Amino acid sequence: MPHSIRSIRPLAILLTAALCLPTLRTAAQPLPPPLSAGGESASAATYVPETDTLLLTVERLLELGVKNSLRLQAGRIEEEASSDRSRTARTERLPEVNVGLKGGFVGQPVVFEHGLSDATYPDAPDWSQNYAIDIVQPLYKGGRIRGGIRRAEIERIARLGTQADCAEVKLELLRQYMDLFALWKQCDVLRRNIEESERRLRDIRQMKAEGLITNNDVLRSQMRLTDDRLSLREAIDNARIASQRLDIWMGIDEGTIILPDTTLLHLAVEPTPYEAYVDAACENDPSLRVLRAQTDLARNEVRLARATYYPTVSLYAGNALARPIARTLQDLYNNNWNIGLSISYPLSALYRNRHKVREQQRYVELGRNAEEQRLQQVRMTVRTAFLHHEEAIERVRALELSVRQAEENYRIMQNRYLEQLAILTDLLDADRLRLESQLRLTTARTEVIYTYYELQKVCGRL
Repeated sequence: MPHSIRSIRPLAILLTAALCLPTLRTAAQPLPPPLSAGGESASAATYVPETDTLLLTVERLLELGVKNSLRLQAGRIEEEASSDRSRTARTERLPEVNVGLKGGFVGQPVVFEHGLSDATYPDAPDWSQNYAIDIVQPLYKGGRIRGGIRRAEIERIARLGTQADCAEVKLELLRQYMDLFALWKQCDVLRRNIEESERRLRDIRQMKAEGLITNNDVLRSQMRLTDDRLSLREAIDNARIASQRLDIWMGIDEGTIILPDTTLLHLAVEPTPYEAYVDAACENDPSLRVLRAQTDLARNEVRLARATYYPTVSLYAGNALARPIARTLQDLYNNNWNIGLSISYPLSALYRNRHKVREQQRYVELGRNAEEQRLQQVRMTVRTAFLHHEEAIERVRALELSVRQAEENYRIMQNRYLEQLAILTDLLDADRLRLESQLRLTTARTEVIYTYYELQKVCGRL
């Protein structure tokens, strides 16, 4: 090797180390926390400085989401309609009251004294009047009134899907909330990568000016910086879209940027025994409760079908004031009243209603079958949610180890770089690996929270 080349090599190494020291100092500094202690994203206000931000807790999220959900408002209207139907059914116990008023012109009466001959024309008033009031009080209808009231009450329970809808709305809000948290975290990571890429590009350009590297390294650094900037723009837009969805669902200004509260990550989410979740789900599952109510409704329909075999008993009373007297056509007012007991028995029901009772009994069997099917689905759903939650917890534990390993790897690469045993790219790769491991850990922790609430929903506790 020529002597001139051997003398240049030590000088090139010194120049490279001098140019890379500023980047080394920057990379060796501790990274800023991705989220502040209060849970607010450290850089969200930087991404959208022209808009208002709102630090939103989970409790406030669920409160506003449930209050302003159009889906739940429709359910509440249905509840009110069901209550009105129940009250309407109870009015069947009340007496039926009718008031009548008649008035009209009376034509000339004709009276035949001998067959159809010798017609006479007696005097009669020109106008007639009739005032009447009738009251009928049902006393016994074979259980039809009580069965009608029971039907309205059961239908009110069977049609109340508001509880299930509320749980689904809450879970959807939490899913969007966790996605928004992950997006802001992604923005933080990309912002730090862009800062590192910009520093690295300045150093590489300086080294290129010194003739130590080729233009290929400059182009590759520029392409990576462009990709990071595009990824950051995409992450910011996705975060704003997710924030707008939450704004609309909560009924607040669509331009408000939501900042998630990370104190939720410290929620105690250790699972209880599996059988406890199964018992809770079998007792509280809204769909199962609706099916049980529908089975009760079918049993009530059997009783209503059998009620037609029994007589109907009612008390009636009435009073009438009429002019003229109907028989003599005398221009006088006639008042009469009556009171009595009415009993009727539908003999045709003995042969017409037999198949109706059997039909309703078949619906009872179908209801029991639907309950058994739902119980099987509940057990499978609980097992799936339970295993997913345990899997999410195990993933967090594994990723916590990965974060510690990434921290140790970064420390080793930093020491090797200081000893000129590694290049700057290796150190930056180790730094990015550490940031990505932190991102995966944060995402895994949010998934633990989501699977916890998903398990609560399956058990009917959300």
